[in-house]
Amino acid sequence: MSSFPILNVGFSNVVFVSKILTILQADSAGAKRLRSEAKSENRLIDATGGRKTRSVLVLDSGHILLSAIRPESLSKRLETGDNHIGEGEEESED
Repeated sequence: MSSFPILNVGFSNVVFVSKILTILQADSAGAKRLRSEAKSENRLIDATGGRKTRSVLVLDSGHILLSAIRPESLSKRLETGDNHIGEGEEESED
């Protein structure tokens, strides 16, 4: 049986690495536009657990996934293959 690499995007939510096209800063103009369009077309996936959105992931299916984890932390997880949640990555609500 083969295993598929996954990325923990916070709060026990995971996504297959092969499905991720890009990871954006949530406060960029492009990310805000993508988020708005995806919401109106029912393609938005909110994995923030009610926390502040810090990252926007674009998936190959056209879905937009929101995460409360910083893009730098997600990138580090991708590079190292370590999905351990570091202290402060899933901070309490601001």
